[in-house]
Amino acid sequence: MTLLSLEGVEAGYGPLQILWGIDLDVAAGETVLLLGANSAGKTTLLRTIIGLIACRGGTIRFEGEALQMLAPDQRIRRGIAFMSELGVFPSLSIEENIRLGGYFLDRATVRQRSDRLFEMFPDLAKKRRHAAATLSGGQRKMLGIAKVLVSEPRLLLMDEPSSGLAPVFVKQVIKILQTAIGAGTALLIAEQNVAFLELADRGYLIDGGRVRLSGTRAQLEASTAVREAYFGL
Repeated sequence: MTLLSLEGVEAGYGPLQILWGIDLDVAAGETVLLLGANSAGKTTLLRTIIGLIACRGGTIRFEGEALQMLAPDQRIRRGIAFMSELGVFPSLSIEENIRLGGYFLDRATVRQRSDRLFEMFPDLAKKRRHAAATLSGGQRKMLGIAKVLVSEPRLLLMDEPSSGLAPVFVKQVIKILQTAIGAGTALLIAEQNVAFLELADRGYLIDGGRVRLSGTRAQLEASTAVREAYFGL
């Protein structure tokens, strides 16, 4: 079943148009990777889906419902979560960050889910009352993931989850996201790191605000364009 569907989506900033006729879809429980270099349009696309940037043309549908006229919080309540590259609020404590991710849920539900997340992230549990600013880069990324998972979204949008991380932490992020996949969450991940192809069912290569290539993980790995750009072959 198609969960997210984009048809001819266009967006930009002021007079500058960034996205040009993007067609894309994500099925329920599917993991889709958005590959692209810096300034390719990946972040703009995710921010348009969640409603932080206005959609200038085309349609965005979630479970068949058009989203263009809905505010970001309304999209979140429908089951979409967005993890930005930063992911956390440094001045807030770890507990406060996680509670913020479930701001529209009742306290008992947030407490119950937070307890489960602290079991998943024991390093965060040890510092739950510490400010997020005291965490390492890898720990902040874990907190960012915990913050968006507390709402148990049906679709999780992630912007550059490997940004600023050493390879060992990238592997940890991938392992944690595999757990989210197992729980039935669909993922749309914007990345430059091809290590995330390990997670993907399908992917899109974005360049200049346009989809240049799409296909299964195997098709992307075999693509000359992807091999030249990301594998140096």
